[in-house]
Amino acid sequence: MPTTAKTKTSTRKRKKTPKKLVIVESPAKAKTIEKYLGRTYKVMPSLGHVRDLPKSSMGIDFDHDYDPHYISIRGKGDVIKGLRAEAKKAKAVYLASDPDREGESIAWHLAHILNLDVTDKNRVTFNEITKDAVKEAFKTPRTIDMDLVNAQQARRILDRLVGYSISPLLWKKVKKGLSAGRVQSIALALIIQRENEIKAFNPEEYWTIDGDFKKGRSQFGANFYGLKGKKYALKDSDAVQAILSQLDPSQPFNVTNVVRKERKRSPQPPFTTSSMQQDANRKLNFRTRKTMMAAQQLYEGISLGKEGTQGLITYMRTDSTRISSLAKHEASTFLHEKYGAEYAATKPIKGKLPEGAQDAHEAIRPTSVYRTPASLKDRLNRDQFRLYQLIWKRFVASQMTNAVMDTMAVTIEQNGVTFRSNGSKMKFDGFLKIYKDGKEKDNLLPEIEVGDQMTLAKTDPAQHFTQPPARYSEANLIKALEENGVGRPSTYAPTLDTIQRRYYVKLVGRRFEPTELGEIVDNIIKEYFPDVVNIDFTANLENELDGIEAGRQDWVKVVDDFYKPFSTEVAHAETAIEKIQIRDEPAGFDCDICGAPMVIKMGRYGKFYACSRFPDCRNTKPIVKEIGVTCPVCHKGQVIERKSKKNRIFYGCSRYPYCDFVSWDKPVGRDCPKDGHYLVMKKIRGGSQIVCPNGDYEEAPQK
Repeated sequence: MPTTAKTKTSTRKRKKTPKKLVIVESPAKAKTIEKYLGRTYKVMPSLGHVRDLPKSSMGIDFDHDYDPHYISIRGKGDVIKGLRAEAKKAKAVYLASDPDREGESIAWHLAHILNLDVTDKNRVTFNEITKDAVKEAFKTPRTIDMDLVNAQQARRILDRLVGYSISPLLWKKVKKGLSAGRVQSIALALIIQRENEIKAFNPEEYWTIDGDFKKGRSQFGANFYGLKGKKYALKDSDAVQAILSQLDPSQPFNVTNVVRKERKRSPQPPFTTSSMQQDANRKLNFRTRKTMMAAQQLYEGISLGKEGTQGLITYMRTDSTRISSLAKHEASTFLHEKYGAEYAATKPIKGKLPEGAQDAHEAIRPTSVYRTPASLKDRLNRDQFRLYQLIWKRFVASQMTNAVMDTMAVTIEQNGVTFRSNGSKMKFDGFLKIYKDGKEKDNLLPEIEVGDQMTLAKTDPAQHFTQPPARYSEANLIKALEENGVGRPSTYAPTLDTIQRRYYVKLVGRRFEPTELGEIVDNIIKEYFPDVVNIDFTANLENELDGIEAGRQDWVKVVDDFYKPFSTEVAHAETAIEKIQIRDEPAGFDCDICGAPMVIKMGRYGKFYACSRFPDCRNTKPIVKEIGVTCPVCHKGQVIERKSKKNRIFYGCSRYPYCDFVSWDKPVGRDCPKDGHYLVMKKIRGGSQIVCPNGDYEEAPQK
């Protein structure tokens, strides 16, 4: 019987094929892109910047063309170590940070820490995170754009020069923890300028006369216009009485003119960063930071079940209203299918670019109009859904036809006294089919012709006073910064955040009010560093940064032209500014621990009571504002105004925690005549209204 020799089967270990490494900023973005690119790619996040100027020193070499000394950011050691390890074994490395100056700068810093050749074609950019857009971008990688990098580097160095020169002065002369910056100083100056305008405002009296007229059974309103066809201002009650004395309600009024017109209303262009922040603030009550956070999530990708993770909007830092031809075509097809050809514009509206706009990216739009807000409602959280709906509607409306209104202007006269009435009726809704904003209500007038006669049912004279300009909301401040050419899309949110964190301003009723500290800082900067708060100077500096990005300007020269005169101002300020003592205001009562007088101090979050013997005695108390109403629950304590962690005002009992009464609405000290519940003052559009929280009772609104 033959013997069978045992044969050893050797199994060779297969060598793993090296993967291509792709580096992006965030884990969410990495997760989405890795799914699109497949197994041959590994996508890792850098978690934002990996290198920056040191915090402990200026970090700029003034003797060698302002050469910046970059160091690895503290806490990023493990991230850098992991990226280096993966880059060493990778087949290729691609840098896919965001498609803007800051993203280009991140890519350049990554190239340095990974020892990549900056002249290699390893930079990949895309304006939307969709499978097609990402795959297409990887077909045409490019080199790092050093003009973009230098523009960002110049901005960073200029901000460092201003911040690290003025901030130490403020620390020495005013108090620790203060800071100054180019854009934030302008924002603060605008808020204080508006506050000064409000303080200096002198209201002027004026009157109006509203009239109710009848033609047959129809009744409509008209407003006093003037005398003998010329506009006439009613400055006081005597002027009103003089007009009323000329009217004879028992006699007919004659229609002397009727003008019928067709008025077109055009949609607005798609969102830029600034217009999105403004609309989200006005319509959704979103703070700027909240808007950008939700937009970032929509851009980076949301899981859509079977569809996988998809980026739902294009890049959200842009000052352009430009739209790609593919997006226009898709929107047109959608509108033809959904609403009909009459709603799809053949020449959609084009927004006008603000002066100095970079126009580097498209406007903010949905990556596909077929992903309607309704179809995504179950996949998005509340904030994401509301912002996506705002973006989707604005974009789709921009591709639609004009709304058309039939208007009628009627002039009515008696004894030379002229009244006018304006009516309107929707003829074709156009873009308002999906983008209603409350301005499209019909104001119907009866059929009226020249020569018709009508009777005066009643007149309603009303006294008014001119109002001061309103304080800035977040939306209005962003608009003002943009109109003045100060800052760029990526700077608005951090600027508004900084001036609040430093307690230079506070939000009261969604409007900015400057604090005493803010006014002190603003006065110092205006007196000793006038260029920093000069809007034209700062706007011109922004244009020079744009020139660096376009390759027209040398970044070292731009920095040098700014710093030489600025350094002279710093040297002068060092000796000229006297130490400002923010005096502690007496609180009017003694410390309940040591008996020393209590004083009012200013802290990071506002004023508070503290013992005058600090630091020997550290007793502090919050400053509470009584509203003059006894607690409606315990009937012992006083209702006081409090603030939540998010700085929102609410009302509670002074005896807390013994009494747990709280209310977002202000109690008024009266009970509901129907069910005995306490009444509250509720804020409504244009004023306030006293209501019962149970919904059983409400009084007339107050303006």
